[in-house]
This record gives sequence, C-alpha cells and structure tokens, in this order.
Amino acid sequence: MSEDWTVALPEAARAYLEGRRLDEVECIISDLPGIARGKAVPASKFARMKYFHLPDSIFYQTITGDWGEAADEEEGFIERDMILYPDMATTTAAPWTGDWTLQVIHDAFDRKGRPVECAPRNVLKRVVDLYRQQGWQPVVAPEMEFYLVARNTDPAQDIKPMMGRSGRPAAARQAYSMTAVDEFGPVIDDIYDFAEAQGFEIDGITQEGGAGQLEINLRHGDPVKLADEVFFFKRLIREAALRHECFATFMAKPIADEPGSAMHIHHSINDIETGKSIFSGPQGGETDAFFHFIGGMQTHLPSAIAVLAPYVNSYRRYVRDHAAPINLEWARDNRTTGIRVPLSGPESRRIENRLAGMDCNPYLGIAASLACGYLGLMEERWPSKQFKGDAYEGEGDIPRVLGQALDLFDGAAALHEVLGPEFARVYSIVKRAEYEEFLQVISPWEREHLLLNV
Repeated sequence: MSEDWTVALPEAARAYLEGRRLDEVECIISDLPGIARGKAVPASKFARMKYFHLPDSIFYQTITGDWGEAADEEEGFIERDMILYPDMATTTAAPWTGDWTLQVIHDAFDRKGRPVECAPRNVLKRVVDLYRQQGWQPVVAPEMEFYLVARNTDPAQDIKPMMGRSGRPAAARQAYSMTAVDEFGPVIDDIYDFAEAQGFEIDGITQEGGAGQLEINLRHGDPVKLADEVFFFKRLIREAALRHECFATFMAKPIADEPGSAMHIHHSINDIETGKSIFSGPQGGETDAFFHFIGGMQTHLPSAIAVLAPYVNSYRRYVRDHAAPINLEWARDNRTTGIRVPLSGPESRRIENRLAGMDCNPYLGIAASLACGYLGLMEERWPSKQFKGDAYEGEGDIPRVLGQALDLFDGAAALHEVLGPEFARVYSIVKRAEYEEFLQVISPWEREHLLLNV
C-alpha cells in the first residue's frame, strides 16, 4: 500500500481526517454472532500491510466464548490462519475513540485464495452472486430496532428502561411519540454525529412501542453495503449510549412484557440490464416473480429461522399481539403478518420480512432472507392466498424454540446449497453447542415454582 493511501479513501473518511494525523487503523471482520474481531495497528504499519492473519477458529466460538466442535474432522482443531484482505471501500471513522482512528472491514480467504465459506460477509456475497448470475440485482433496506436501557452489571437483575432527560424512566406504549424521542435527545444527537462522521445516511429515527425502544431506518441499497452499515451501526449506537450512562441492547427480547426488537428486511430485485424491478410489469402490475419471491419465503423461511433468530432469547419475541409475527401469512399493508407488502408505487414495490430479530448477524440475516426468495424464484413457488384480517388470530407455524429451528435448518438441503454447505455445517454445530449450554442453566422461574411444588 502506498504512503498516500488515504487519498483514495471514501469521502467521509477523508473529511474526518482532514487536517489531522491518523493514529490507528482497526482491521475487523464479523464473526458468527456479528462481533467485530480483528487487530488494531498503527497507521504507519497499516500503510505497509497488504493483509493480516487471524485463526479460522473465530468462527467456531459460541456467544459465551466456548467452542463448537466445528473444525475439519480430518485435520482436527489446529486453528489454521486465514488471510484477511482489506476492503478499502468500507473504510470509515471510529469517532468515539480518544485519537484519530479508522475502521476497515476485511474479507477472509484461505491459503489457496478461496473465500472462507463460514465467514458471514462471504456468505452474503455468495447469495448476492447467485442473483447476479441470473441477471438480477437484489436491493434491501433494513430497519434496526433496539432498546436504550439503564446500565445493568448484574445478569440476575431485570433489565430496566433508561432514565430520560426529564429524570423519569422511559415510558412504554409511546410509539411514534416525538416527546418520547426527545427524552433520549443527547444519545440520539451522538448517534447522528457519529453516523455523519462515518458517512452513513439515516432515513429516520422513531420511538417504537417498548419503553426506551427506538428504530433507525437505513436507505435501501446493495445488500453487502447495507449489512456493513448495520454491522458498523451496532457498535456506533453502543458507543453513543455509553457516553450517557446507559446501554444500547440489540437483544430480541430484553424486557418482559415489552415488544421485542426486530430487523425488518425490505427486499426488491432489479433487472441488471434495464435497472427496473422484476416485481413490476410494464403496466405496473405484480409479476410472477413477485409472487414466487413470497412463495419462496413461505416455503423456506421456517428452515432459515435458526439464522434469523439465533439465540434462545430470540423466540421470546414471537408473541401474539406483541408487534412480532407468529406465522408466515402474507398480506398488503398488514403488520400482523410475517411477510408484508408495504404501500408503494410499481417502481418501489418491495416485500418485507418481519421475522428477523435484531440479534441476528446482519450479513447472515440478510443472506438467509434473500436465499429464501431466491429459491422461490428458481423453483417458481406460488404463495398461499393473501391473508385478510388479523394474523394473530391464526395458528403459529414457525419454530418456537431454537432446538426445533435447528432441526429444520439441518434438514434444509436446498438452503444449504445457497448459503454454502460448509457454513451450514459450522453454524449448526456452534448453535447446538450454545443451546446445550443454555439447557444446563436452571432459571429463577424453575427454582420459584418447582423447588417445593413438585
């Protein structure tokens, strides 16, 4: 890398460094949960680096820090080094640090130059490439829901809403209230400032239905770019919250009796040659491809739930009448269904997956959602009739626990081929290790109600 490598950086990164001396570069990659792993190196060293190494075992680690037995069966657990190359187009500021620091997302390859299949960003790239081979360009727009909560350093204690600017705890049932948003003004100001420094465009911030629950909408675009932004945003939001003596949490269900946090994913597909949506015909009507995409989601999403809802806590979100779906019905402008078609003109016709939780890895969540739609397009699946009415009055048809979801995932050969067989193998092993660990934990509910009563 040349000494003047910063000249070719994205505009926001160059603006952040203008008139300043770069101190450090964080070289990062997403692991399976979506945690940033990597190395921080002095800027002078990064200028001389073409790549760096990390062991492939970072993809075998559970959320608790233990290990799933996911290493190659023939070679065993030898922790081979991966070669990580920077994607300089992802270079962005880390404006919360005490010095002038940049972050750069890297891509993982093996020693033969092949993409590491279980690296989440590579999984999403694989799915996007399958679309492009058909002459299609997928477009997504994620919505990020999260809670601002009081600092919680004791896992045995319930999570409580943060204290607002008024000195009162955040109130629930205040969806879309601007007064409620104002309660978090200082945190939101830092979120906006950090996002601007990083070159990210926020499409809007709203108060959601939970106490201290907010939603940030991002502008639609390329799936990999949007997944990068969600990956960056989670860290950005956490850092903004810490400045104001609170935590930002992306747990699917952090507070009992409050709505969970979702990452709703809006999808549209454009024809690469014409640039027009394949969901809309010449006269503006809905095409076969539009219905096949929905049919694919209805058929394959049950097998993908283990990726969209990756933890035991994730399934606490799927509660009737709590702003989360319980089935895979589809409808136009109906937020009670798992698959929603928002109001729009023909040129912006899109399909929303409302099942993904905010706790999922953004690369894997978007990849799994697109994979289901892709299979529907290739298999020419037709959906059920459009649902009319309140879908909460219907029957649930999605897995209710992680173990059941993993059983469906393990049997989904078609989905594995789209996401990558090696990824599917590793993911299942790691998630089963987490699930088995959870089953060894005795909860307060069990002690309270079973200790002396059974």
